Amino acid sequence: MTRPDALPDHVTPYDRFAWSDSVVEQLLASGQHQRELIAYFGEAEYNALAPLARQALSTPLAVEAPRVFIVPGIMGSQLGLVRPAPLPNDVLWIDPVDISIGNLTLLKLPGTAQIVPLGVVLFTYLRLKLHLRIAGFAPVFHDYDWRLGVDDLGRGLAERLRAETGRVMIVAHSMGGLVSRAALACEGTQNVERVVLLGTPNSGSYAPVQAVRGVYAVVRKIARLAAPDQSAESLAGDVFSTFPSLYHLLPPPGFDAALDFFDADAWPNSGPKPQADLLVRARSLSAHLAQPDERFTNIVGVGQETVTRVSRQKDGFVYTITRHGDGTVPLACAELPGARTYYTKVAHSELARDAAVAQALAELLRAGETSQLEGQYASSGNAEARISDAELRLTHTEKVDWVHMDAEARQHFLRNLNEPPHLKLRVPGKTSARAKKSSVKAGGRAAAGATAATRRARRAPAAKKKATAADKTRGPRTASRGARTASAGTRAASAGTRTLSPRRQLPARNKPSSSRKTRRR
Repeated sequence: MTRPDALPDHVTPYDRFAWSDSVVEQLLASGQHQRELIAYFGEAEYNALAPLARQALSTPLAVEAPRVFIVPGIMGSQLGLVRPAPLPNDVLWIDPVDISIGNLTLLKLPGTAQIVPLGVVLFTYLRLKLHLRIAGFAPVFHDYDWRLGVDDLGRGLAERLRAETGRVMIVAHSMGGLVSRAALACEGTQNVERVVLLGTPNSGSYAPVQAVRGVYAVVRKIARLAAPDQSAESLAGDVFSTFPSLYHLLPPPGFDAALDFFDADAWPNSGPKPQADLLVRARSLSAHLAQPDERFTNIVGVGQETVTRVSRQKDGFVYTITRHGDGTVPLACAELPGARTYYTKVAHSELARDAAVAQALAELLRAGETSQLEGQYASSGNAEARISDAELRLTHTEKVDWVHMDAEARQHFLRNLNEPPHLKLRVPGKTSARAKKSSVKAGGRAAAGATAATRRARRAPAAKKKATAADKTRGPRTASRGARTASAGTRAASAGTRTLSPRRQLPARNKPSSSRKTRRR
């Protein structure tokens, strides 16, 4: 398939729906275009957003209300091409139709396509905006081209912040927190009163490691939508690994004692690899980030299955998964010394959608503290699991026929793009100890059964001899019955040598009737 550098004027349903967030809010509040909105958001999300939109639009806004910039994370802004009117703009990220015909390659850098941000991904961030508007703030989105480096993106945000004349605050999710820190390192941004970070990888994350390797859940699921000749590995090597932002999200030099991800030789030789020049350029990001001061609050997600360690084994990476993180960013990578920190058991993608977190944000923006979240975190144990590059490459391999999927299936697919594989976590060493204990118990029961059987076997000849003597006195019929009794005792002893439970090895004369057997069972 030949992929053009400029897209033809084809219009998909996602292009037609590319309304601004303010227009979508008006439509939600009025009930207009309900069918289209339900098709886009899903019925459950529409039912959650519509009353929020009505309440937000009916809440008076004070003239002096602080302007709150909502800065989304990586992949949280739509990207595409501007078309001349009356055609709508062409959304590439994330438009499953464009992805299915191979147009995701237009996002690679450097490229000839004039890619621009086309608004935030509303499914992830509109709830947060409406909650803040209801709380009396004046929230606005800051969408951006998340492929670019954090330092470049920070300068773009700083320009907007400097243009504000009133009170200014920031709520930033995921990589948006790094973009905000880069902006606050620029001159002229002292007008920002408060900064709240949500799930920000202040010391990187292992998700971009997996993205570069082509084993990250998002990359693999996007590849299921892609053209037949595009795999997760080819998309990782040809598209995603060309984004400077991914390299700025790697754990910084010295953070991981086992691996320096900015050393190209530390990466496996097989499979997709990072670009050496981008590794070199990203190495010094920390020098471009503002250090926390009294304005900063950090909200960290915990208790979710998260990759918290990576090791090199043979020619691949092995990922250790624990519950010390939000599902994407490990706890150790999210913490920011010097910033006031709160903890919540909310997954990374849900931090910007959770109602309790939104309520806490409103309190933090007003007063700098909140009672909605915990100020301390107790460890959730040391259970873990491991999975390798090779094992992850066996997941999400079948292509998706987007055209023939129903609306519910499409919504489910897109909502779960960031959902990692679910593994059974175990405490190291605990399984083997349990197995050993079980083995000892089983051995003890077998020994007890064998001992009891031996005792019965020794008694059997004496019983037979005694029965024979009694037969001479009592006659043939009695003798026959005594022989049968002795024979049954011998069979019982023989059965005991097959390690039957001692409780089941009953003498023949004590066997219950069939009706009693039934009742006992």
